[in-house]
Amino acid sequence: YAEMDEMVAKMVELRKGKMTPEQCKANLLKGNYFGTMLVKMGKADCLLGGATYSTADTVRPALQLIKTKPGNSIVSSCFIMVRDNADGSQEKLAMGDCAINIHPTEDNLVEIAQETAKCAQTFGIDPKVAFLSFSTKGSAKDDSVTMMAEACAKAKEAMPDVPVDGEMQFDAAVSPTVGQLKFPGSPVAGYANTFIFPDVTAGNIGYKIAARLGGFAAYGPILLGLNAPINDLSRGCVADEVYKMAIITASQAL
Repeated sequence: YAEMDEMVAKMVELRKGKMTPEQCKANLLKGNYFGTMLVKMGKADCLLGGATYSTADTVRPALQLIKTKPGNSIVSSCFIMVRDNADGSQEKLAMGDCAINIHPTEDNLVEIAQETAKCAQTFGIDPKVAFLSFSTKGSAKDDSVTMMAEACAKAKEAMPDVPVDGEMQFDAAVSPTVGQLKFPGSPVAGYANTFIFPDVTAGNIGYKIAARLGGFAAYGPILLGLNAPINDLSRGCVADEVYKMAIITASQAL
């Protein structure tokens, strides 16, 4: 009881008048809030949830209690996609944001690209970042095309040591022949392994096509930008996904 009282008091303080002690206590009876407060109070190093909660119900307590890292304005996410090749090697890709930011702004996209590239590096991917669109290098005109092109330009400035290019279509991003035809001289076109989608609709569809039709195993969503490692599971997850995501989450706490 003393520990629960301590937890309630800390949560009231963190919520700064937005939750009464009674509301905090009621929320702490739910696994998502209880687990998040364990991390916040240093009684746990990390949290993996979502098997019985929606992504929103996993992210909300994290935003309210853990908050974003200094320098980050949003929480975003990425999926690490892995496929075994016939020669025994593995192909690894990173895709963001496929789960959190429904309509990201230009600056949101820059932050998503930075965080996704960092996450890719932790999984042994040397990131080559493509900002995806239905246009390549201005071949089509639309507000969304302009947004991706301008976000890409900002990301190049923010990540001078990482190859970044766009906007480009997916075929230009992954096929050297198409990429160098449509985007000659690009250090990314045809060789991209880290993909930034214009919104969650495109990202969510994209990673699921890769998983269901392309034979990639999808690990994520890995939440990015938080002050502590907290990750989400799909409510359709199986035991093997829980096991692998638990390892990923624990590795982020090291």
